[in-house]
Amino acid sequence: MSHSRLIRKGIWQRLKDVARADVRFHLDFSEVIPDFDGSDVATGRVLALDAFKGCQLAFVTPDNSLTLLRQKMIEAGIPLVMSTYNIRRGFLYLEPAVVPKGAELYASWLEGMEHFAKPVSLEEIARKGRFDFAATGASAVSSRGIRFGKGHVYFDLEWGMFTDLGLMEEKTPVVSIVHDVQVTDENVIASDLDIAIDMIATPEKLIRVERTERRPRGIRWDLLSKDQILGIPPLAELARIRGVL
Repeated sequence: MSHSRLIRKGIWQRLKDVARADVRFHLDFSEVIPDFDGSDVATGRVLALDAFKGCQLAFVTPDNSLTLLRQKMIEAGIPLVMSTYNIRRGFLYLEPAVVPKGAELYASWLEGMEHFAKPVSLEEIARKGRFDFAATGASAVSSRGIRFGKGHVYFDLEWGMFTDLGLMEEKTPVVSIVHDVQVTDENVIASDLDIAIDMIATPEKLIRVERTERRPRGIRWDLLSKDQILGIPPLAELARIRGVL
């Protein structure tokens, strides 16, 4: 088992004490990045960031720990793009103006996003312009900004698609909302595909990362099979654009 997987497994054990069970996956952290006790405080740290206040278009993952952040974005009138679970049905775009007053909380849940948001292709996202801000959960994150997901690299693929199209770049602010037990000070060696984040918001603190690693750009098509590409609609769309398929 790799060093990063060992760290993730140890953190998952501690996470059980503070995680809020998912209605479908309970505490199966290999399938869901959970909400947790104190996520409202961690989210408040993100809301205070200048990068958030000046945001005109955001990308947010569907992690449970970001539910309140999605709600606050809707209330603030910030348009957002969210991936569907495991990107199986691509991306959703939510224009906050379509959400009726009082329905912001429901709209921030995955079921509510499906109701109010509309499916969008990569081409349609590109016409909306570049992302000013990105937020993601994590299974674990190092204090140096190396993020661990569930082990399925979906955020890495999302980043790769968006950077290929110029919608994100090296300087795009990326924040991760996690519990303090999910932050490790262990020396984690970043792979070529790991996305270094800029800020880690927890119930106890905001960590501003002094990044030393450059972020990857684009998709490593050589690491993906045809079935993997075809199983993720926007990835298949990009592959056709780039002549990979």
